[in-house]
Amino acid sequence: MRILVSNDDGIDSAGIHSLVKSLKEIAEITVVAPHTEQSAVGHAITMQTPLRVFEYHKDGEFFGYAVGGTPADCVKMGIRNLMESPPDLVVSGINHGSNTAINIIYSGTVSAAREAAIMDVPSIAVSVTSHAVKDFSFAAKVSQMLAKEVYEKGLPPGTMLNVNVPNLPEAKIAGILVTKQGKSKWDDVYEKRVDPYGRNYYWLTGNMLVVDNELEIDQIAIQKNYVSVTPIQFDLTDYAAYESMKEWNIEKLFHAKTV
Repeated sequence: MRILVSNDDGIDSAGIHSLVKSLKEIAEITVVAPHTEQSAVGHAITMQTPLRVFEYHKDGEFFGYAVGGTPADCVKMGIRNLMESPPDLVVSGINHGSNTAINIIYSGTVSAAREAAIMDVPSIAVSVTSHAVKDFSFAAKVSQMLAKEVYEKGLPPGTMLNVNVPNLPEAKIAGILVTKQGKSKWDDVYEKRVDPYGRNYYWLTGNMLVVDNELEIDQIAIQKNYVSVTPIQFDLTDYAAYESMKEWNIEKLFHAKTV
């Protein structure tokens, strides 16, 4: 198995190094990750500036390629330019902080995996539910297990797995659940502050509003100490609204002129 590994925390992140160490036990690994942290950049791609690619070494050994761009850039670059042939799987992570509910839209970690799905490569995004993670070993173990499952069983075209692992010792994990994306969202605001020179600046702050309560929802599953595995896709069509809007007869709003 050949796996392309990326992330949004940057190629020097502890999470990606733990992930690579685990996946090397089962696959040939190519690492293509952002040169600097790219958290919450969503699915941005670089169009107006040139992309730089650097070989990155750790402890005197080649580790992978650092890209001066976004997580989606990295996956595109890895599949189209840096690998001789497309990988069997893309794994993005291990991210510092959960990516559930509305966070899926903002997440660079998820977007790296989504870009792979767009490019017809099965993919997994993995996050730990804390920004102060000290031990990624269990999340790395889960990543390896799910990588083998996806390799053996496959995923539907355009589908990826979004995985969230509670920041707990393995002994305290309640289990692993297949979940749905929740509807929780941020109640946030740009807080006005003053720098040491008396100039105003703004810092984003807020709280997650949890509006779900079913165990099968991603945000609730992790709160109950389960590993959440959510299959997601990039088709954003609201099919219920699509059907109901057919009754609007919207085509009658405009009549094309016959030439």
